[in-house]
Amino acid sequence: MVLKAFFPTCCASADSGLLVGRWVPEQSSAVVLAVVHFPFIPIQVKELLAQVQQASRVGVAVLGTWCHRRQESEESLGHFLEGLGAIFSHEPWLQLCRERGSKFWSCKATHRQVPASLGAPGQDQVMLIFYDQRKVLLSQLHPPAALPDHQAGDATASAGGLAAVFDTVARSEVLFRSDQFDEGPVRLSHWQSEGVEASILVELAKQASGPICLLLACLLSLISAASTSRVFKLWPLSFIWSKLSTCEQLRHRLGQLTLIFSTQKAENPAQLMRKANMLVSVFLDVALGLALLSWLHGKDRIGQLADALVPVADHVAEELQHLLQWLMGAPAGLKMNRALDQVLGRFFLYHIHLWISYIHLMSPFIERILWHLGLSACLGLTVALSILSDIIALLTFHIYCFYVYGARLYCMKICGLSSLWRLFRGKKWNVLRQRVDSCSYDLDQLFIGTLLFTILVFLLPTTALYYLVFTLALNTICVQLRLLVVTVQGLIHLLVDLVNSLPLYSLGLRLCRPYRLAAGVKFRVLEHEAGRPLRLLMQINPLPYSRVVHTYRLPSCGCHPKHSWGSLCRKLFFGELIYPWRQRGDKQD
Repeated sequence: MVLKAFFPTCCASADSGLLVGRWVPEQSSAVVLAVVHFPFIPIQVKELLAQVQQASRVGVAVLGTWCHRRQESEESLGHFLEGLGAIFSHEPWLQLCRERGSKFWSCKATHRQVPASLGAPGQDQVMLIFYDQRKVLLSQLHPPAALPDHQAGDATASAGGLAAVFDTVARSEVLFRSDQFDEGPVRLSHWQSEGVEASILVELAKQASGPICLLLACLLSLISAASTSRVFKLWPLSFIWSKLSTCEQLRHRLGQLTLIFSTQKAENPAQLMRKANMLVSVFLDVALGLALLSWLHGKDRIGQLADALVPVADHVAEELQHLLQWLMGAPAGLKMNRALDQVLGRFFLYHIHLWISYIHLMSPFIERILWHLGLSACLGLTVALSILSDIIALLTFHIYCFYVYGARLYCMKICGLSSLWRLFRGKKWNVLRQRVDSCSYDLDQLFIGTLLFTILVFLLPTTALYYLVFTLALNTICVQLRLLVVTVQGLIHLLVDLVNSLPLYSLGLRLCRPYRLAAGVKFRVLEHEAGRPLRLLMQINPLPYSRVVHTYRLPSCGCHPKHSWGSLCRKLFFGELIYPWRQRGDKQD
């Protein structure tokens, strides 16, 4: 049988001693975690391993001996190490030796407890695999599956192949807290034996994070309680609170901040990574918002925007009036129904007049409103973009009204035509069973249906023209109608979702320290000679960027509807309304 021994590269130059680690019987593997050096007292070594096993819930034991022959006088040390198997009994017993002045290694695995019929103790072949203990400890193997382990003293262990190695090293962190400068009874060699990695700034931040998180959690709980009060559940406020993008974004940010500053400790690495991604996302959002705020308040740009807003609105209204006058005539040589054409044109012209009056009424207060709205950028770029999306929706509300009127008329005509077409074929729509059934009609019903069908067919071009104009955004001189407004708002929502959901911390970790996010491992052959054990070097394969985004993507705000191109074209063809917000019964494609 071939045994796999995972040996840390940091212990390759360590002095002779005992191999401490965990035996994984399912994979016939031995994961070496540290080397215990001489002098030591066996009972103290056993007490140390018992403490580590109780703290980490990993079955740590003495797996064998490690002999590093540096001088001639140390050759007799091998005989002494072989006798330690009687004190620290383990099956199998590993014997790793690095020969003096050579790159060759010798590896043996012996079984002392064998059946009497086999005679002498058995010996297995050993495959020696080197691994970087620090990288394996700090990395997280994906996907992080976990299954119960049958080894005594273990709680759970990652299942399948090399996942047990990552799981063992990660849970044995308590063993690496001592270094060679400690005055303990047992000296160990591991990746931190030269000195424990620490930072004064990090330790001070950890000490200060507790009271700060507690204070911020109390403030956020008060804000959350105030936002859920009965005042905001009244009809006008509840409708505005549920439809405006700004309110949804503030609610989304409040939930993220509550999770970030929660006093509960992260239960697993995935939850810790999620908190880190949220924290970096909030910091970047606020930084971009402050940059936007400084740009807006510099060189009186808010005043310039306010001065340009009214002329632009007048220009849009003027172009809309020209467009409606063109539709009320003979657009592109088409002969429209004049009575319906005049009614629809005057109806839309009256709405444009109301909108112009509203803009001129608000013009003295526009600069002050923009100045106060610009201050909202300190809450983050996403909040400012959400406010911009709501402002665009309010300023183009007349266009949305035109779209709704045209869509409703067009939809009524399409439904009427489809019903009358089923009447000609002797069919009808069964509302209860939601299907088309056969039906017999008398002569009067067919005559009335023919008249209505003819009327609707002749009126359809006029209605369809207004619907298409206010839906598919005919761009004359900078006139932007419904579909262009939806496109602009969609781009804003896309940018907001990108800032909200992009796992920036995970992407930065993948860029700077790719071994932290492991997709698997690869092996490089170090030695493969006859009569010598096979020596391999285990290297970590980083997780691809696409899988990093897919795995650690944060939930987005979800305050706006998301339609596929198929559903969008279907709604446009049948005249169904495309709401600027997400409806409760919408199916997300």
